[in-house]
Amino acid sequence: MTGFNDFAIARALHVFSVLIWIGGVAFVTLVLLPACRDLAAPREQLALFERLEHRFAPIARWTVLLAGLSGLWLTWRLGAWERFADPLGWWWMHGMVAVWSLFALMLFVLEPFVLPRLFARLAERDPEALMARVQRLHRVLLAASLLVVLGAVAGSHGGWRF
Repeated sequence: MTGFNDFAIARALHVFSVLIWIGGVAFVTLVLLPACRDLAAPREQLALFERLEHRFAPIARWTVLLAGLSGLWLTWRLGAWERFADPLGWWWMHGMVAVWSLFALMLFVLEPFVLPRLFARLAERDPEALMARVQRLHRVLLAASLLVVLGAVAGSHGGWRF
């Protein structure tokens, strides 16, 4: 029988949390937002989206927090801090931190404190433009996230090091 393997557990938690988090972003981007835009009148789209997306927000917060903590643990455990000194060779490490930081800012600061008032004001002026902007932002965030996930998986197994 082997002992406790903190590295394996941290890596499993990291992959699990990223899978739930980015998978949720993919669902919101590719399914939920288009459905809200198709099924509701322009003035009702934002309210429908917020009602449905509200259920995923706590899951996203917990998984982003878990991904950050497990990623920090893995970096410490591997002694991988020097990778951040080589932004081209280890670009995906920087990418993980950048994507994580964007989502952490969005989920823990902007969504609860800034976006409700901003969205209400923008929806009053042009609800269709607001929903198009929200969908575009989600597409960009999803594309960046998937690129970093691909780079991280390949990079952590010896590929994609320039």
